[in-house]
Amino acid sequence: MIDATTGKALVSKSSATRVQIASVTKLMTAYVVLKRAKLNDIVTISKADIQWASSHGATGGGFKAGERLYVRDLLYALMLPSAADAANALAVKYGPGKTKFVARMNDAAKALGLKDTRYANADGLTSTKSYSTARDQTKLAQTILKTPTLSTIIKVKKYTTPATKVHRKHTWTNTNKLLSEGAIGLKTGYTAKAGYCLTFAQVKSGHTIVGAVLGDKSDAARFTSARKLLQWAGAQVAAAKKA
Repeated sequence: MIDATTGKALVSKSSATRVQIASVTKLMTAYVVLKRAKLNDIVTISKADIQWASSHGATGGGFKAGERLYVRDLLYALMLPSAADAANALAVKYGPGKTKFVARMNDAAKALGLKDTRYANADGLTSTKSYSTARDQTKLAQTILKTPTLSTIIKVKKYTTPATKVHRKHTWTNTNKLLSEGAIGLKTGYTAKAGYCLTFAQVKSGHTIVGAVLGDKSDAARFTSARKLLQWAGAQVAAAKKA
């Protein structure tokens, strides 16, 4: 966890250990999409996209095959409920193809200095070829927070896209429970292999605190861990201002 305002590392535990990060992966997916897409681009959800998510037991966006949505809407589906079918559709469109898209993710990781990160897919499903660290994901989180569109999306609690002639009405709720407690992002993730993951950020006494909890034991535990870290960081920042 770091104070992104000063660049000072606040606390670190196993921050350089390579682990799987589940759907926290989708932060990079969104980042790469925005490098290549316009928000008003239209993407078609295919039967294969939906089957990919359902066959892997992953969360979907509630889509039907043939629906056409703006990239903007799919980014909300990606970030809030963590829709794997949206991730698949975006990767196919902006690789083009999933293999090329993953290569773009890894190129972006290298460019951002994420030295201990390797992506194998756009959705974060379990793969022996993917890994990252809390340190790298905290670094990526800072980049996401500086990216206007994404910094807005990641702090939205609920998003609705009204029905149109080419898609139904969809409402998505953010899985990040810290948003109700003043957090400004970022992303949850879970697989049996990765455990319960969370990257988080909150402003404390005018300082943006950013951190990552990877591999926690339960959904509740990851939020409890983040709360404790943020509370401690807030006290440290406040004390430093008084000194």
